Formats: sequence, C-alpha cells, structure tokens
Amino acid sequence: MQKINGPLSDTNDRLAWIDAARGFAILGIFMVNVPAFNAPFFLYGGEKEYFSSSIDYMTQSFIDIFFQASFYTLFSFLFGFGIQMLIDRLSTRTAKINTFIFRRLFVLLCFGLIHAFLLWHGDILLSYGLIGMFLFLFFKRTNRTLTLWAFSLLLIPAGLYTYLLYQFRDQLDVVDNQAISQAFANYGQGTYIEVLQQNYQDWANTNTVFGYFFLICTLLPLFLLGMVFARKRWLHDVEVNKTVLKRLWIITLVLFIVGKAGPYLVGNPTWLSFPQDIIGGTASAIFYIISLTLLYQKRNLQRYLVPFTYVGRMSLSNYILQSVISFWLFYSVGLGLYGKVSPFGSVIIVLVIYCFQILASKWWMKRYKFGPLEWLWRVLMYGQNFAIKRMVKRG
Repeated sequence: MQKINGPLSDTNDRLAWIDAARGFAILGIFMVNVPAFNAPFFLYGGEKEYFSSSIDYMTQSFIDIFFQASFYTLFSFLFGFGIQMLIDRLSTRTAKINTFIFRRLFVLLCFGLIHAFLLWHGDILLSYGLIGMFLFLFFKRTNRTLTLWAFSLLLIPAGLYTYLLYQFRDQLDVVDNQAISQAFANYGQGTYIEVLQQNYQDWANTNTVFGYFFLICTLLPLFLLGMVFARKRWLHDVEVNKTVLKRLWIITLVLFIVGKAGPYLVGNPTWLSFPQDIIGGTASAIFYIISLTLLYQKRNLQRYLVPFTYVGRMSLSNYILQSVISFWLFYSVGLGLYGKVSPFGSVIIVLVIYCFQILASKWWMKRYKFGPLEWLWRVLMYGQNFAIKRMVKRG
C-alpha cells in the first residue's frame, strides 16, 4: 500500500459553506429515509391507503417536493466537488492520484457493504463507491466534456424512460400487498435474522441491473457537475463569481419549481415521477448549494447556518448514526415502531434527532479533528495512524 507523506490538510482549505451544505444534505436525506425505515410503501406502494388523512397527504407532498431526490443528489454533487478538491491537493504532492482515489473509493465501498446489509437497504455509500469508479475516465477530460456527459446522462435516459412510462401509465400504480405484509411481519415482529433477511430482499428488489443503470444516470452526472464547479472555483471565489452564481440560482429555481411542483398541477401522475426526481431533483440540489453559498457570505445570516457545519464536518458518522438510531426505533429488535409513525410524526422524529446531532457534533469537533468514521476512513486510506485529538492550549 502506497503511503502519502502525511495526511492532506483537512482544515486549512475547508469552505465553511460547503460543510454547511453537507450538514443540510444529511438533514434532507434523513427526512426521506425515516418514512422508508418506518414502512414499506416507498418500495411496494399503498401509502395513500395506509396514511390517508389530510395532514399525512400534505406532509408527504411537502417531503416529495422539497426533499425527495433533492438531497442524495446534493450529496452526489458535493461528492464530485470533494473528489476534485482532493485531486487538486494531491497534484501538489508526490503521490499517484489514481491510486489514492481508488483507495478512497474502495474504503467507502466497504463502509457501504456493512451499512447496506447490516442496517439499511437504502444505503447510498455502496453506490457511491461503485459508480465513483467511472470518474477515472473523466479526470483528464475538459470541463466541456464533463458537462456534455452530465447533461446527456441526465436528459436522454430520463426522456426515453418517461416516454416508456407514459405508454404504460394505466398499469403503474400497483400495490404489492403480499410484500407489504411480509415487510410488516419481518421488520415489526421478526427476529434479528429475519430483519436482516427482509433488509436484503428489499435491497435486492431495488438494486437490479436495470435499477443500477438509472442510478448511474442519476449519480454520475452530479459527480461530474460537482467536479466542474470545483474546477471553475465558482464556490471557492464567491464574490468573483457572484454574477454567474446568481444566474444559475435563477435557472435552477425555475427548473426546481417546474420539475418538482409542476406535476402536482396535473395530479402528480406516476409516469412523471422519473423526470420529477431526475430533472427537478438535480435542479433543486444545485439551487440549494448555491443558496447556502450565497447566504453564508452574509454575516448576519452566518450564525443560522453554522450549526449545519458541525454535522457536515462529520457527515459520514452522522449518516451512519441516523441509520443506527432508525434501526433501533422502528425494527422489532429495538422499540418496534415499524408502521406506527405517521408522516408528520416522522418529521418530528427527524427534527429532534437532528438537533441532537448538531449538539453532539459541535461537542465532538471541539475535541477532535475528525468524526470517528472520518478518522477511520483516513487511517485506511493513508495506511497509517495519526492523532485524532485536538491539541489543548494551556495558558
């Protein structure tokens, strides 16, 4: 294993608004994941029959418009942005960039395997590790090539698949009652082994070859767009690039509203769900990152965004912690609340736990340089141990 001559800086060149965006993404991902931890309807349909009150419908619509497909895309954008920043730092060191990036992705993939099969079938880390390998094809390509590939991967499959869904629009709203009953039995009343078996079955139903193809067409474009933003330093030199950022902010806001909320004007049909997530989700992700970047430059607003930076600086640890807590809350091996929490109740749970994560992350980062899993990730990447505790200044 090749060693880098000491760990790359993780503090001096951090952008606080990027950390805030990571923390905000962790909140958004959790807002979508908790309802899926609580019930099988995201996979097998039937939520309208089970959660039928007006407050349930309003809550689900709110999450669908402002959270669904907006935050794993935001995190994907930040993933590509971070990869490019790492490449820029590595280029000044005597290190093989591809070797180091591969090691980084491989460790992430291992985290994903553990998370996906022992905790949460909706894991995204495994997909990041696998799909991130495609980035080696783009490290030496121009920004124009990256942008062209990104928009081609987003728009062409989305257009073709939406056309296909429209042709079969009357056959899409299928509820798999048998799968729902099985999920309720295993997650709500099963043994630990039965919970894991159900978790694997749900993972397998989602991660088919066909499903992974469209996941590549969703994540890889965001990786590439994040790399382009990092190369152009649009989010580094904010004042210099404010005009460009404001133009992109307006464009993505319009696409966000049209793409995410527009389908509700025609009854939110299932055949429009794919462009709603792909086009609207991508636009909302970029809208969110630009909004946070611009807002963070205003001193009177910074203090409201700083709490997100604590969570964002240890985003991997907080992401896994959310799954551990949800596993304990909802499944039979813990409190067994599976299927017993309304959509509005899930929002309350998310906000309470996230506030706890802010406080815990602030406490941790005052005493340590990295989150616990972030530290482990670096140890495995560099092949060496290094101090995690901060030096205490003594008077």
